[in-house]
Order: sequence, then structure tokens, then C-alpha cells
Amino acid sequence: MDEVESLRTLRVHLAERGISADLRGEALVVRPPASHLPVWVFVGYGGAFFCWQSAEERHPVTDMAGAADALALYTTPPASLFGETARS
Repeated sequence: MDEVESLRTLRVHLAERGISADLRGEALVVRPPASHLPVWVFVGYGGAFFCWQSAEERHPVTDMAGAADALALYTTPPASLFGETARS
């Protein structure tokens, strides 16, 4: 599977998790549900890994579901430590 096809397959896995993503050239632009800042994902390290955040975050391309889970976790905001009523 080539790099673009890997990104297309990852996009399908992200859509199954409710996360929007668009293919832009040789990168996938992931749009986190609670953020205006996109996450750019590319295939690096000789085609072995999906990479994001300047390649500080990565996951093997051989584990599509795991990569989608890792990106879902990365793009989901943390739960508040104080709950929703903290400022009430």
C-alpha cells in the first residue's frame, strides 16, 4: 500500500470514530471536534509510521485502527479536573 492509500484508509478509520479529515496532497488534515487548529498527519520514516506534531507523535502504518485511536485520543480535549460547575 502506498502512502496516499494509507492516509485514505486512516481517514476511513477516523470517520468511524466521528473525526473529520481531508486528504491534502500527501498529508491528511485532521479536524479535531473541539478545536479550530487542524492536525497534519503524514507518512514518514520510509513509509513505516503515521506522524503528526512535527513527527514527535507517531504510530505504525501497519496498525490502522490503533493509529486512528491514537489520533482520536490526541485530538480529544482532556476532561476538566473541576467539572462543569466549577465556575457556577
